[in-house]
Amino acid sequence: MIFEQRTYTVAHGRMDDYLVRYERDALPLQRKHLGRLLGFFVSDIGPLNQVVHIWVYDSLADRETRRRALDEDPAWHDFKAGNRGTFVAQEVKIMTPAPFCPIHI
Repeated sequence: MIFEQRTYTVAHGRMDDYLVRYERDALPLQRKHLGRLLGFFVSDIGPLNQVVHIWVYDSLADRETRRRALDEDPAWHDFKAGNRGTFVAQEVKIMTPAPFCPIHI
């Protein structure tokens, strides 16, 4: 099992709009194609204007297959086009759980 942590820094003043568009347009597509969303968070202390999503996959191959299906969906391209200029930075990490990790998915 692997965890993908995606951290996006949203342009100042655009968070509320982004969250509305994400929930309405992107989240249904991602749930359809990517599957298991572990969490979606908004920063409150520390670096501000950040959102973090954590997705769970069986393997890197599973992730690749699922992300390819998302990338082939025309509705995903529509969301990405409308999302241009929303982020000022992004970071993606692939993590594996330690043997004592309490998360069981």
